[in-house]
Amino acid sequence: MASHKLKHKFSAKPSISDGIKFASKKERKRYQELKSLQQHGELVFFLRQVPFHLPGNVKYVCDFMNFWHDGSVTIEDVKGFKTDMYTAKKKIVESVYPIEIQEV
Repeated sequence: MASHKLKHKFSAKPSISDGIKFASKKERKRYQELKSLQQHGELVFFLRQVPFHLPGNVKYVCDFMNFWHDGSVTIEDVKGFKTDMYTAKKKIVESVYPIEIQEV
């Protein structure tokens, strides 16, 4: 019996760093960059996979929420390809919450 590996519909290659599974190599790379910024004192800390609850029982999950020394907070989504669903949820999040999602 042959085993079949599931292929991501956008050709993203899942990868692992620090025992954490990432949806893509690009997301893993951004995680490593943020860790370096934190270790060098430029970033206070960051969170991964932060949910935002939206009207209609819809949920949007950002890839990273970054807390900087100047008190600012940035929301990041690592994108190789923007889906219509992502674009719609991004607009809703930005209209419901006082934030702007940065695409990396």
